[in-house]
Amino acid sequence: MKTRNTLLVICLLAVAAPSDAQFLKKLGKAAERAAERTVERRVEKETTKSTDRALDSVIDAPKTKGKKSKKKQKKDSGNIIGGNGTSDQQTTTSNEAVVNSNFDFIAGNVPIFNDNFSSDNTGDFPAKWDSNGSGELVTINGEKWLRLGNQATILPMLKNPLPENYTVQFDLFMEGVDTKTSSQAFFKLLLHDNQGFQKPKSFSMVELSPCQFIESQGVVEKQVNGKREMRNKIGKDIRNAIVGKSKISIAVNKTRMRVWLNEEKIVDVPRLVPENANNFKLYTTGLRDNGANDKIYIANFSIAKSGEDNRSKLLTEGRLSTNAILFNTGSASIKEGADEVLKEIGEALLANPNINILIVGHTDADGDPTSNLTLSQERAISVKQALVQNYGIASSRVQTNGKGESEPVANNDTDSGKSQNRRVEFIKL
Repeated sequence: MKTRNTLLVICLLAVAAPSDAQFLKKLGKAAERAAERTVERRVEKETTKSTDRALDSVIDAPKTKGKKSKKKQKKDSGNIIGGNGTSDQQTTTSNEAVVNSNFDFIAGNVPIFNDNFSSDNTGDFPAKWDSNGSGELVTINGEKWLRLGNQATILPMLKNPLPENYTVQFDLFMEGVDTKTSSQAFFKLLLHDNQGFQKPKSFSMVELSPCQFIESQGVVEKQVNGKREMRNKIGKDIRNAIVGKSKISIAVNKTRMRVWLNEEKIVDVPRLVPENANNFKLYTTGLRDNGANDKIYIANFSIAKSGEDNRSKLLTEGRLSTNAILFNTGSASIKEGADEVLKEIGEALLANPNINILIVGHTDADGDPTSNLTLSQERAISVKQALVQNYGIASSRVQTNGKGESEPVANNDTDSGKSQNRRVEFIKL
């Protein structure tokens, strides 16, 4: 009986073997198809995610009017080419400020207008300025700033139109700007053909935008006799640089206008300034009027006439007098902004190793004459130390002296005259 059962099992296994082989083969193919479907589903899932992200970026992006244009990636040299405003070139949307190491701004050396608002009371509009809108002086960290009203033109009250070559410098402070600041909010630098508030026939304009949710929409524009000759985007993303405290530097050389924000050149247009557009103004527009946001302030404003190249003047004429080296009040500590003049003098001495110089300090007539004499001598020494330490000029090549208030070049009864008397002279020996 046991032998019969064993034979029966063997026969059954023999019969079942081919069927099992076919079953396993079918099972393998099914597993292979299942694996393929799994891979397909995974690819489809990842593709769907990528598509959703792309759609989200389009849906969530700020809406802009007008025709869409293709983005072009191009290196920006910092120069602006005049156009008719129809260019559809767009810059990158990075929120990082562009850094330009070539800070070649040189302040003028003949003062025309200076105002740090020290003689005006907080809450008042400064006496040396005019405006067709509002504005008031406030104190921030112990320093006076002029807060500019919205949709207001403001201008320094100058007796004469500006010369062909001059520089403008001032501190800028923007507070409360954020992602809700309008893309139509602008702080404008204007050169007009008139001194008042009437509409100009010829002008040049540089717009700076405090808007934060998109890159700067500022432009440069030129009009001559009521006809637009140039309008183009600035093409710089200045969102980070313009928030908080910054420095505006402007150089006008006949028709050429250059503008720096801190140490980055953001505008350089060779023929932006029309003839007779020699009146400088500031204008604000598009700011929120709720009192808490979009606040714009200026401080430490100065305009100075630009003269001949300082290196050439020292080497050819043997004497250079400059007001571009400023010191803290009652101190021999050199303030920021003197680097370019010192650089010119240092480079001139390095290029001409046989030349020695005398540095002479001068003060205005405020204070005690004896103290002013000592102060002028200490300031001359500070300038020498800057040349020695920063430019490697041998100490033996530089002598110093101070004249105090004894050799004025202007009337000490006016702020402008005092500013001219506070000077440093470089004399070739």
